[in-house]
Amino acid sequence: MSNLVWLIPAFPLIGFTLLVLLGRRLGEPNAGWLATTMVTGSFLSTLGVFIGMAGKPSEERVYEITLFEWIPSGELSVGLGFLADPLSITMALFITGVSALIHMYAISYMHGDPNFSKFFIYLNLFVFSMLMLVLGDNLLITFLGWEGVGACSYFLISFWHQDSTNATAGKKAFVTNRVGDWGFMVAMFFLFFNVGSLKYSDIFASVIQVDALTQTTATIIVVMLFIGAAGKSAQFPLYLWLPDAMAGPTPVSALIHAATMVTSGVYLLTRMNPVLAEAAGWSTDLIWIVGLFTALFAATAAVAQNDIKKVLAYSTVSQLGFMFVAVGSGLYVAAIFHMITHAFFKALLFLGAGSVIHGMHDEQDMRRYGALKSAMPITAGTFIIGWLAISGIPPFSGFWSKDEVLLAAWNENRIAWVLLLVAAIMTAFYMSRLVFMTFFGEKRWNADHIDQDSTEEIAPSENEQLLAKNPHESPVLMWFPLVALAGLAAVAGLLNLPFSHDTKYLEKWLEPVLFGNEVHVLASGSTKWLLAVVAIIGASIGVVGAGYVYLKNRIESTKIELPILQEAWKFDSSISDFMGGPGRKAFELVTWFDKTIIDGAVNGVGKVTHGLGTRLRTTQTGLIRTYALGMVIGAIAILAFFVSRMGF
Repeated sequence: MSNLVWLIPAFPLIGFTLLVLLGRRLGEPNAGWLATTMVTGSFLSTLGVFIGMAGKPSEERVYEITLFEWIPSGELSVGLGFLADPLSITMALFITGVSALIHMYAISYMHGDPNFSKFFIYLNLFVFSMLMLVLGDNLLITFLGWEGVGACSYFLISFWHQDSTNATAGKKAFVTNRVGDWGFMVAMFFLFFNVGSLKYSDIFASVIQVDALTQTTATIIVVMLFIGAAGKSAQFPLYLWLPDAMAGPTPVSALIHAATMVTSGVYLLTRMNPVLAEAAGWSTDLIWIVGLFTALFAATAAVAQNDIKKVLAYSTVSQLGFMFVAVGSGLYVAAIFHMITHAFFKALLFLGAGSVIHGMHDEQDMRRYGALKSAMPITAGTFIIGWLAISGIPPFSGFWSKDEVLLAAWNENRIAWVLLLVAAIMTAFYMSRLVFMTFFGEKRWNADHIDQDSTEEIAPSENEQLLAKNPHESPVLMWFPLVALAGLAAVAGLLNLPFSHDTKYLEKWLEPVLFGNEVHVLASGSTKWLLAVVAIIGASIGVVGAGYVYLKNRIESTKIELPILQEAWKFDSSISDFMGGPGRKAFELVTWFDKTIIDGAVNGVGKVTHGLGTRLRTTQTGLIRTYALGMVIGAIAILAFFVSRMGF
């Protein structure tokens, strides 16, 4: 089965190439089906590798394949190779599986778009880049995929670039990720300087067996890796790009927010766990502290959003914070576990939101929804499963994975556990708010049913007649992925049940790639069950509280949906104001210094050299007698010098 590894990234690359060459000829829907088939082929290849790997002892579950030497340069030798192990194959499984469903969904969602084929070109290239990121056997290949998904995110988020909002969101994602990329590059330089290789197997052998890194060096590397991870996985303060990324087509939001790009940072830190184990404790503490703050910060912002996709966007930022808490606490299995369940239920929620938007004639304001359960039964039913999963309601998958993350916080700090529990309660609240405002309560989607107060708050649509039309269920190509993802979101918790070591299948599966660095919580069984019960009570409080506000109307929603929360504590706007004011002036000063001083010095040296050359060129006459005269004068000067030194 090791021979199938190279096929995993090859399929979407082939799809990308064929669509570039034949996309316009294929047209709609053939171009979409070709792209979907290629990603499905990648999934089946991954499944084949997984089955073959699962049948082997744990120490043999590693396939390293080098296709050719890519960069032979002195001591730096980088091959184009793939590393298939439990971690990379786990990532590839849900990346390709979820991506295939999103591709299928997009065939119907993008129907009628004039750039239909181009959209699937970008999707296939995105999946290829993501697979290179997780399957690369060295940091440089990972970085190649890292930059690839960054570039593709720009193309996809700003796909409808005629709208300035989309274009700005794409640029924002690209620029913000460049900040994180700087940290990743610095970490690579430090690793190569100290280890002499960028290959994962060499790095881990040097760190574990030879002790090649001092604690100080390991700490610097971990901090730099964290900066890179914070950029891709949208941790504070580099989260700014992710809420705006929802401006793109809904399949893009599902792809980026759920199973691919945003998981890159968590994957990178987990992959580099031997280096994290060598670093100073404060560096890993920094990871979980920032993750905790991000989880709380984004949850408060999600509470007050009215755009259905923006609620889910801030939810993604918050859930990624949960994963970073687990990584920083050394519970890598909990982080990957929550990453997997999140991929299923968040892809489901985003695609479900797209189905609602489609049925509501492109309306995204939840204040214009209500009572959609009867009009869109499949969308509502599947969305409710995703809601219960992310809220942490048992037996759905989110309960099991989120409980593991809460346990990680408990192991670190009791205050951290309380704060993360608050974030979990808020998650249940704002997701319940979304569900109640969308699928239950009073019908608000007909213009005749919009009260006077709401019409004063909400700007009228360009085409009010569309809103008066009855919403409708989405076509089969859109609701089938919802059903598949709903099933996965419901049962994915079975991957790592906490009842005994025998039921922790994911933990046993990932054990070879963690090198004994996984932290095991020493809390008693009764303590763990008590914490689980508290988490269930907390989730229930969030659901019931949202019901009191948005179904029973016992509390005015305006008391919760504060303007400062709607603006995410004005952090984004403050950064924008700074960059447009003092920050811009600072950059202009840097630009002036670069052009005037740096470029001036370089250009000045060039001008001086050119001037000297021009003057010296005049001495080259081409006449032999002139050169002979010069030689005679030189000889006489030398002779005179020696005579004067002899004292005559």
